[in-house]
Amino acid sequence: MTSLDIKLNNGVTIPALGLGTWQSPKGAVESAVEYALTEAGLRHIDAAFAYLNEEEVGNGIKKAIASGKVKREDIFITTKVFPTFHNRVEESLNRSLKNLQLEYIDLLLVHWPVGLNPNGNHLLVPTKADGTRDVDPTFDLSATWKQFEKVYESGKVKAIGVSNCSVPVLTDLLKTVKVVPAVNQIENHPLLPQTEIRDFCKEKGIVIEAYSPFGSTGGPLFSNKTVLAIAEKHKTTPGTVLVSYHISSGRVVLPKTTTPSRIVENTKTVELTPEEIKELDNVHVTEGKKRFAAPPWGVDLKFPDWNASTPKP
Repeated sequence: MTSLDIKLNNGVTIPALGLGTWQSPKGAVESAVEYALTEAGLRHIDAAFAYLNEEEVGNGIKKAIASGKVKREDIFITTKVFPTFHNRVEESLNRSLKNLQLEYIDLLLVHWPVGLNPNGNHLLVPTKADGTRDVDPTFDLSATWKQFEKVYESGKVKAIGVSNCSVPVLTDLLKTVKVVPAVNQIENHPLLPQTEIRDFCKEKGIVIEAYSPFGSTGGPLFSNKTVLAIAEKHKTTPGTVLVSYHISSGRVVLPKTTTPSRIVENTKTVELTPEEIKELDNVHVTEGKKRFAAPPWGVDLKFPDWNASTPKP
């Protein structure tokens, strides 16, 4: 296990650096995954059924393994169960296994702590007549989690976790679990440090995974003055600073790109000081918090940091 590996609460090892695939352009994901695994040295691919590119991810993994440069057991694959499958977790898992051409998943996540109508007018985004999300009022995260525990016990997944969970949501869930979630994957960057949920998860032995570490598509944080100042100090790039922000703090980080040079760039890290990490944690104090991933669920997910600059779900 290298210094860039993290041990989960069930003993499974997760690479701290991964390749995100959310919003990656169609047709570019397969080659990006293959390149990340065979040329850039990455061993962690973050996917999801709802990203609609699992087939490309699977093809990239298959090609990487066929090259002889990497073995399946050396690759950590994550996928997620979307809200329309909240009451049919195993079905979602089996669909993902088929798409990815795999016999098991390393980490399976509850994509969002909300349920959408599983019999609605769309596989992923069912809507009501007025255009709002068709939320399933019977949704119970603890019931969904029991299904996760069942597939975990089956051996089809090596670890299970959640995504986009706040402290109140996780607090309620932990009252009922047999298996404590191994991770909580959240939007996390200097404009949305989410220190409350990070501290809570650390106390409970739940690893934080950071998605959208650059802010969002296009990397709005690349031009942030605090990030630029720290990058200048270390004679490195803003991207390296933003990746290192998480690595230096013991979090998993999932930068997304399909460009080979950027994939390599995102594997570089520097050791940030506690003072520099604090500076980055405090960027939101002067610039305001900003959440980029805010789907219009129409339900309260108990996030403490919704603000006027962010559309409320």
